[in-house]
Amino acid sequence: MPTVRFQSGEMVMGRWPGSNLYYEVKVLRFSPKSQLYTVIYKDGTELELKDQDIKSATGFRTRSRSRSRSRSPARRRSRSRSPARITRRSSSRTAAVAAAAAITESTPNSRRDAKLKDVLEVRLKPLVGGPKTLIIFLFVGAYFWLLFLPAWVLFLLLQVTLVDPSLANFPPPLPPLETLFDGQALGIVLLWTLFQALLYILPVGKLSEGMPLRTGERLKYRTNGFFAIVVSAVAVAAAVYQGVDLTYIHSNFLQLAVASFLGSFLLSVYLYVRSRYVPPDQLALGGNSGNVVYDFFKGHELNPRIKNFDLKFFCEMRPGLIGWCVINFAMALAEMQEQHLEAPSHAMILVNLFQLLYVVDGLWNEEAILTTMDLMHDGFGFMLAFGDLVWVPFTYSLQAYYLVTHPNPLGLPALIAIVAIKLLGFYIFRMSNSQKNAFRRNPSDPKLAHLKTIPTATGKSLLVSGWWGVVRHPNYLGDLIMALAWSLPCGFSHLLPWYYMIYFIILLVHRNSRDMSECRRKYGSAWDEYCQTVRYRIIPGIY
Repeated sequence: MPTVRFQSGEMVMGRWPGSNLYYEVKVLRFSPKSQLYTVIYKDGTELELKDQDIKSATGFRTRSRSRSRSRSPARRRSRSRSPARITRRSSSRTAAVAAAAAITESTPNSRRDAKLKDVLEVRLKPLVGGPKTLIIFLFVGAYFWLLFLPAWVLFLLLQVTLVDPSLANFPPPLPPLETLFDGQALGIVLLWTLFQALLYILPVGKLSEGMPLRTGERLKYRTNGFFAIVVSAVAVAAAVYQGVDLTYIHSNFLQLAVASFLGSFLLSVYLYVRSRYVPPDQLALGGNSGNVVYDFFKGHELNPRIKNFDLKFFCEMRPGLIGWCVINFAMALAEMQEQHLEAPSHAMILVNLFQLLYVVDGLWNEEAILTTMDLMHDGFGFMLAFGDLVWVPFTYSLQAYYLVTHPNPLGLPALIAIVAIKLLGFYIFRMSNSQKNAFRRNPSDPKLAHLKTIPTATGKSLLVSGWWGVVRHPNYLGDLIMALAWSLPCGFSHLLPWYYMIYFIILLVHRNSRDMSECRRKYGSAWDEYCQTVRYRIIPGIY
């Protein structure tokens, strides 16, 4: 049996694939089956390297010193090539790597420059900063969003309660401050959260493994979200049968939102305080700037847990997402009461069914969220806590709230057309996401053998066929079509019910810009080749 030369956690020098560049890396694990070491670079990139591509850090530096002493200063200077000279002698992808390395922080030591000989040693550092103007912009942005997000949700909720919610009536009148907080509303929010937490910890459903962390560890998650929404639906139906007035949600919508905001803020404070006492390898790379406000907003700890209870995973999929469906159902009951109907309107039924399908699909395929950026890379702070517990349930339900007092009759042709649009968007969304998730988890799956890929220097490959060969983000395309179907039942009398559609377009543009920058940095020239192969970003032939 081959000897394992390097142990998990050991710092070594790893050769970048396709080049003579060596970087300082940390060994995560060794696979006896593939005879490959999994290592991680200081910028978070993981690769699998052969034994001959890894050198001992001590031996590497000792050999460098001995070789440099054997050459004259002039000889050493002649062997120390500029980055441009190096890139001319390397492949295009190696050139991209060298260029990326050139912008990282280097050690200001002339003796180290003299050690560039047969192999170039480059030290990678996490990209947690940049030019001073960029750092200032990020920190100011954190302050801005901390204030803007709650204010924006308050504006939306006040605007939708108006008889005429058009922009001509902006700004909406502010209610007395004492009416914003309601103890009963806070109690309902807390009870709902505790109820969902109880369902989460029950030993029901699959115990799924997350993606490997920087330490090589895989966390386990109880993926029983579908069970949770079924039990929640039964509980809500039983409450209504027992005479509980669910229209309280409609009449106290603003108070419930304020209570949820208080909960998300207090949770964020707890998350930041506890993150100050966890080991460095448990911190998120993006929320580790050293600025208190920025790290509080972005999320300092990657996967905060209370024993096996994963706070980020729980908030991402449970209280807000299932609560969104309960709010929609309450709006349907409120519409029947307000409009004196024996059954909800067709428009209300469509909005409820479309958004319920979206949530149920997400919970049925709950394991897929373990491969998303939120779970893999983003820390858990105010940004995600507020988004999960306030933004999702109280802004995504605006269409249902709007229809309570602004009915919009739909004829049969309109019903058929809207349903067809929804089904098309859902099909694209689900199929593309399933294909991506399967490829991320097991690129060697025989079921995916027909898919074409572009290899990258990181050891991973980029899909250029199937759904991901049509546009770069087919899942976003499906999302966009579904957002259209959610808004159409509300008609065109006001802009407010189209808020989600507008917001989603802005979000897609932002995500696309973020993904382009991140992927170009990560994959180098392979990403440029991918962009030339898959030309359109979201909408085929248009964008």
